Amino acid sequence: MPTLPWSVPNTPPRHAEAHVMASRFETRTLWGALRFFIRTPAVWHQVSRAPGAYGASLKASPLRRTFWTLSAWESPEALRRFARSGPHGPAVRGLRPLMHDAKFVTWSATTDELPLDWADALKRLE
Repeated sequence: MPTLPWSVPNTPPRHAEAHVMASRFETRTLWGALRFFIRTPAVWHQVSRAPGAYGASLKASPLRRTFWTLSAWESPEALRRFARSGPHGPAVRGLRPLMHDAKFVTWSATTDELPLDWADALKRLE
């Protein structure tokens, strides 16, 4: 399974609270998975310069039509600003009809716990 490793766009302050989000997306078809995969580099580039992003990673299983994201943010508002802006915002709107299922979970962690543990995130998404 291809994984984009944990990337740190902005060095988080020590001993601070982070807003964490994990997601799982499953597309209806392989065509949908390909479209998701094609849009990933632009969104990943956006994450790399997003204000308030403390870290992010992506796991992909394109042949199973499933993708997972894991990210940490300085606040829920920083995550919302990222999610609404481009290229993420247009990608979400364009891919929504191709999705079979999506799940999101959020929780708080300390910045001392970063990078986040994929095993914990996947368990929370079950």
